[in-house]
Amino acid sequence: MSEPLRRVFERLIVNTGPISVAHYMAESNARYYDSRDPLGSGGDFVTAPEISQMFGELLGLWLADIWIRAGRPAPAHYVELGPGRGTLARDALQAARRFGLETRPHFVEGSTALKAAQLDLHPDAVWHADLSTLPTDGPLLIVANEFLDALPVRQLVKAASGWRERMVGLVDGRLAPIVGDRPMDAAIPADRRDAPEGAILETCPAAAAVLYEVAGRLASQGGAALFIDYGHAEPRLGSSLQAVRAHRMVDPFAAPGEADLTAHVDFSALAPIAQSRGVRWLGTVEQGRFLRLLGIDARADALARAQPDEAAAIATARDRLIGEGQMGALFKVMGLAAAHWPEGAGF
Repeated sequence: MSEPLRRVFERLIVNTGPISVAHYMAESNARYYDSRDPLGSGGDFVTAPEISQMFGELLGLWLADIWIRAGRPAPAHYVELGPGRGTLARDALQAARRFGLETRPHFVEGSTALKAAQLDLHPDAVWHADLSTLPTDGPLLIVANEFLDALPVRQLVKAASGWRERMVGLVDGRLAPIVGDRPMDAAIPADRRDAPEGAILETCPAAAAVLYEVAGRLASQGGAALFIDYGHAEPRLGSSLQAVRAHRMVDPFAAPGEADLTAHVDFSALAPIAQSRGVRWLGTVEQGRFLRLLGIDARADALARAQPDEAAAIATARDRLIGEGQMGALFKVMGLAAAHWPEGAGF
């Protein structure tokens, strides 16, 4: 049995000093995701594809629609970043096939446990450790649902003496966030430097790198991408680092590697990165609005008519996906497309 990550961090900090929040989050999530299937009622959290088939079906129809209007280029490749158990891909590809989009799934996945679950649903899938090995012979149809939020964030905090990096150290023998000692003022955008003491600025270099690579692929190969995650469409200050275990919020620093660490996605910082590579930003909208425009209400009604005994459960699932007080407003959908591809529905 591997040594608890908490002890590894404690020893590292004692020997070499505090570590960055980004280092802490990256190592914690690497251990967490490689050791378990965290999804479902028996896990730590539930994602939209596990709530209802409607979510994956509508995304599949979105991909099929934009592909058809782009002229049905072939071969087109379905790519999913962080595909969970493969549920979204199953539902999306089934819906897309009804309109002629036949494609073998490509999964970018690092979790051994989740790969096993994906294999059960998609024995024909191709797995990739990163984006570099994705096919290059046709357009990419990319979906990333709750992928960016698990990437490590860097936190900078405004101290009395100026901006410093927020670190993880030992406080009274326990892991806790502390203020680093290296000046970081040069890394702060000019319009944020006068923020009040205690303000925290989050950035996510890993998410920026993903968007840069995806946009470059779309620009050179054609295609479209949907990024769905909880986050904000306008710049914000403050720490959004959080941990979930057994469907409850817990202390992010209490048990590294044993809880899912996430941070809100700053979509306002990602759209310009994609545009810098010559890709069209279709927009960033609330998940509820997006799914309504794609027809989730009509799909829910159709499912309820076909399965009258499940009508109440179907309505509850729809409301959870689009409700203002649930996932509908907190989650955002950002769309990208190659410059020569059409506009996407729902934006």
